[in-house]
Amino acid sequence: MADQRSFHLFARTLYDGEAEVPAKDVLIRIAAGRIESLSPVRGGFRLPSECIEAEIVTPGFIDLQINGANDIQFNFEPNVAGLRAIAAGARAGGTAYLLPTFTTAPGRDYQRAVDAVREAIAEGVPGILGVHLEGPFFSLQRPGIHPTEHIRALDQEDVAYLCQAAADLPILLTLAPECQHRPHLRQLSAAGVVLFAGHSAASAEQMADARADGVVGVTHLFNAMSQTVGRNPGIVGEVLGTQHGFAGIIADGIHVHPLNLALAARSLPDGLCLVTDAMQTLAGGKTEFDLYGKSIHLLDGKLTGPDGTLAGAHLAMNEAVRNLHRFAQTPLGRCVRMATANPARCLNLHRKLGRVAPGFRASFSLLNSGWNAEGVVVDGALFRKEKCVSPFAD
Repeated sequence: MADQRSFHLFARTLYDGEAEVPAKDVLIRIAAGRIESLSPVRGGFRLPSECIEAEIVTPGFIDLQINGANDIQFNFEPNVAGLRAIAAGARAGGTAYLLPTFTTAPGRDYQRAVDAVREAIAEGVPGILGVHLEGPFFSLQRPGIHPTEHIRALDQEDVAYLCQAAADLPILLTLAPECQHRPHLRQLSAAGVVLFAGHSAASAEQMADARADGVVGVTHLFNAMSQTVGRNPGIVGEVLGTQHGFAGIIADGIHVHPLNLALAARSLPDGLCLVTDAMQTLAGGKTEFDLYGKSIHLLDGKLTGPDGTLAGAHLAMNEAVRNLHRFAQTPLGRCVRMATANPARCLNLHRKLGRVAPGFRASFSLLNSGWNAEGVVVDGALFRKEKCVSPFAD
């Protein structure tokens, strides 16, 4: 629900989500949860009394893949209270909006996640855009940390449920397209489900077929998917070779080598989407937890299972932006686009979110010169240190 107060935000440096070169000293007027106007500020200008100041302002970061935060794992607390806690933990890293991500679970447990997100949106939980279902419709050849005993193919009951749910709720579904009945993919896409390939051993040719069936992107590019070798491009080669669609990527310096980060950023300037793939350790106090019988440990910023398999990430969105710039020498303006405008476009929300422009929802990430998050504005409501605060007296 939009905050109805009117106020100003002064950005010493403004990345608007599109331009690679930032603007300096911009006054943004917010009214009724929307951006009303942007004005350059000249020397000697006196700022309004009701004004928030920030060293760096960007559109509110949008995280398409976050499994947990604040010591809460969405799979194990698929309810409104759990989602409030996860969203608050995400805001510590500058995330304004998120798709809570429910990973592979028994049977049709994913329906509990859909119900929880729908309820959270109805109750106005700030920042919850929709739901990301990562599994269980995977390839057993590329399970990653996901429990293999619960991996299966889509059936008609799944398709009917998801098509109905997508009528009023944004759903991103990650699956292995080569393991599905192709008409099922077409039904889901026609109903508005955003389909990504992931945990998949698809060939480049199978990926091309999947795109024809409505698959528009891939989940955590380079991880848990078929790789590129000489005469077999795999999913990675298909994505980078065609430069089509969207791709989530984890820029933590662990999941993807800096050279591959740079390659992806150059190949997909309008399609690459920074994601955290964060687990409950983000903004939390735990360093180990159980994931369907597997003990997951956090050590030196890396989450792994008993056999060393990566188990999500310990990463915030502001760190992902900073890392992509540092590791891959990608311009900061482009890095911001990959955390804002690109994911908004992926969800078909690009006319409302992902840019700082008049008419857009008043959502911003507020950062200091070191790109540490100092606050988040979500639809006109200001959050600092995980609390919603009124910047001005009524």
